[in-house]
Amino acid sequence: MHGVVPAAGEGTRLRPLTDAQPKGMVTVAGEPLLAHVFATLCESGVDELIVVVGYRKAKIIEHFGDTYRGLPITYVHQREPHGLGDAVLQAAPHVDGPFVVCNGDNVFEGDLAWALEEYEQADADAAIVVESVTRETATDTGVVTVDADDNRVIDIIEKPADPPSTLATTGCYIATPELFDALRLLRPSARGEYELADGIGVLIRAGADVLALRSKHRRVNLNEPSDIDRAEAILETEQE
Repeated sequence: MHGVVPAAGEGTRLRPLTDAQPKGMVTVAGEPLLAHVFATLCESGVDELIVVVGYRKAKIIEHFGDTYRGLPITYVHQREPHGLGDAVLQAAPHVDGPFVVCNGDNVFEGDLAWALEEYEQADADAAIVVESVTRETATDTGVVTVDADDNRVIDIIEKPADPPSTLATTGCYIATPELFDALRLLRPSARGEYELADGIGVLIRAGADVLALRSKHRRVNLNEPSDIDRAEAILETEQE
């Protein structure tokens, strides 16, 4: 299975740490942030990494080269920052089967092997790893509505002003190449971006079986300098 890592963003909220380097190269526990994302995917059982780069991409490519822990790395370029859906779509020419997306600013406690196993056992078309958040946090992330009986996703909305639930996406998705077809149908959102959530919404409306997987581990989405300490605390606990 391929692991797709969107890592093209500037990380403006992390400035000045990202003035001269991409977000994925910010140091967390002595290593670049992306090293922790790659490690999570490596330990989850993926066999190739597809890394979507953009802002100051040379820093990432020069540091990691062509492999990580024996896994081949393919780099694809998102030329303009048109959103997560557009970033994931750049990986389409290199994916020919089920794949997992893990955002390049996520630090997970533990791996995602359990999610890949549950996805395969459920024989679903796609899956989203989700977690419960506060209502305030829900307005700044993707939010899903699920069927209480079987955890199937009924709807998904990106950054809703009035969240229909507090079950949020975690930046980890599992899908088949049909997701790329859905992303190609999108128009820009009100934010001017091609939203990955909207692409998954297209699949749902077409009758796809999308499963919500409740996260089993803590996670930190690295957006601000204060998040670095939180991420390092998770990593320290994991190593104990």
